[in-house]
Amino acid sequence: NDPHTLRLLEVLAKHEVKATFFMIGCFVRERPEIARAVAHAGHVIGNHTFTHPNLFFASPARLASELEDCEKALADTVGEHSQLFRPPFGLRRPGTLRAVARRGWTTVMWSAHGRDWKLPTAEAIERRVAPQVRGGGVILLHDGGHRHMGVDRAPTVAAAERLIVRYK
Repeated sequence: NDPHTLRLLEVLAKHEVKATFFMIGCFVRERPEIARAVAHAGHVIGNHTFTHPNLFFASPARLASELEDCEKALADTVGEHSQLFRPPFGLRRPGTLRAVARRGWTTVMWSAHGRDWKLPTAEAIERRVAPQVRGGGVILLHDGGHRHMGVDRAPTVAAAERLIVRYK
């Protein structure tokens, strides 16, 4: 999500922090140079489906297509990457978890959620995340939107830097 993903990469590099980016395949196809920049910076890249659908209602064929199409977009764009998967909206049924496990992938969830798509400022995002942080936890933030490119994530990038400084 230009320019916010690139700005987030700058923040992570400045603080020598690595992150995991769960990428939506259609956006990887749309902006491959951004996905390559994430990979080149040494961050972990995982599968977040091709179009970010609600998998709770997806047929087995739709689920397979979403996983495989994203996997192909990632492989074609960045080459080798992780075997990690994060379900859109965090929704997972046993069938989804089995399909992911059959591929040898690991489903990753979070322990702290910023709800950064709803909160208008870095301060609000930090206030939401801070009480949830525990050592070894996973903080969920978004550098883009799930419907289209161009979503303003400047508050998220600023919140990420504030959280890094606070907890590093």
